[in-house]
Amino acid sequence: MKYLNLIRGKVRHGNKRGRRLGFPTANVYIHRQITEGVYASQVLIDKKIFYAATFIGRAETFNERKYQSETYILHFDKIIYDKWISVKLYKKLRGSKKFNSEKALIDQMQEDVESVKRLFKL
Repeated sequence: MKYLNLIRGKVRHGNKRGRRLGFPTANVYIHRQITEGVYASQVLIDKKIFYAATFIGRAETFNERKYQSETYILHFDKIIYDKWISVKLYKKLRGSKKFNSEKALIDQMQEDVESVKRLFKL
């Protein structure tokens, strides 16, 4: 399967919102425009590949204005702040959306993860 886009960057500290919601993310600043939304992705960390769901855009649910990349890595619980990672975006799962509640966002994130598992046959 061919990837759509590649992001490479250093993992930065964010607001820790993903962790609080049960979906800790690796946050990477991006400097070029990529269509906003959630993507099925693969992440390269220390020469190992992991599957992930990556959000590109502004977290409208939390009134964020900063355009960024947030990647939830499946079956991964290591601290990787300040590490360089590469994220390959394979398929756009959905567009960016403002949710009415954290619960609605969490429910959608769970669906996004299931979509990643189906796409990569995990």
